[in-house]
Amino acid sequence: MRSRFSLSLLWALSLSVISSHTMAQSQPSVELERVSTSDIMSEVRLNGTVNALRRSQLSSSVAGLIETVAVDTGDRVSEGDLLIALDDEMAEFERDEARAALNEAEVRLAEAQRRLDEARSVGVGRNIAATEVSSRESDLAAARASVAQLEARRNRLQVELDRHRVRAPFTGVVSQRAVDLGEWVVPGNELMTLVDTTNLRLDFAVPQNYFDRVSDRSRLLLRPGSPGQKPLAAEIVLLVPVTDAQARTFLLRAKGPESLTLLPGMSVEGTLHVSTGEQGLTVSRDAINRYPEGRTTVWIAEPADEDRYQVREKRVSLGGSFNNRVEVLSGLEGGERVVIRGNESLREGTQVRLAERSAR
Repeated sequence: MRSRFSLSLLWALSLSVISSHTMAQSQPSVELERVSTSDIMSEVRLNGTVNALRRSQLSSSVAGLIETVAVDTGDRVSEGDLLIALDDEMAEFERDEARAALNEAEVRLAEAQRRLDEARSVGVGRNIAATEVSSRESDLAAARASVAQLEARRNRLQVELDRHRVRAPFTGVVSQRAVDLGEWVVPGNELMTLVDTTNLRLDFAVPQNYFDRVSDRSRLLLRPGSPGQKPLAAEIVLLVPVTDAQARTFLLRAKGPESLTLLPGMSVEGTLHVSTGEQGLTVSRDAINRYPEGRTTVWIAEPADEDRYQVREKRVSLGGSFNNRVEVLSGLEGGERVVIRGNESLREGTQVRLAERSAR
């Protein structure tokens, strides 16, 4: 008899343990978030363009006949690379002529210096007249001036000779070539266009009423180019306080993330988050339940015991959304715990347990 009673008690305890385990397993697992007060932001949808900081229409500073075209459209060049060379034969002749004249003047200068040193060595007033010494000093001064003049002429001609070579002022890509071999060009003629494809900026036209609201807390998110990608944050680097009188906009310039492939001339779409200057209650978008008739609710979780919560549905009125959050205009007081994961199959009064991620 005692044995049967022990077996019955053991069986009852086993059923109790199994029942408790089954109930624990059947309780939905959820993640919670506390309703908080934060700055209310507004979103501004923007369309912009990728622009290069440096884009030069290159020309020559001297006239001449094109002798060499070293690059073509689409070529990438480094700073200092030769792009176009003009015929410089006559310029070389003039430079060599100036060098020869300078050499001759330097010989005359050396001779004038020698004659003056000789006159001073014999003694003024005894073996040579003072006027002769003065004359030789004048000759030396004139020889020095002549050398200086011819040095300047040689340097000027060398500079003009160097200008027959058009070189890349910076590293970039040749986007357009406007001339070819044998063409005569004069200063100001466009030879080619060079674009710096490494220093790019994103330029957006923003409605002028947002100018004073852009601050250090403002964010600019670039819309992904393909579905499934997350928005990418861009760095706001410049606001130009000059409005377009026709469009009533100002320029916002941003720097894109390195992971984003950009090319000059591309169009970009972004969302600017700016503060409204107000604060309010906000919750994650994932906490909102939307119904076909237009009703919006959240599930509020209230402690039931040590590790369980009981949920109840609460109707809320919503404001604007930003940064994956939604402003709650009414229905919540602040500080409540709302379900942000696992709210798909909840019912009024359901007991839930925290997911491991939320519990940590």
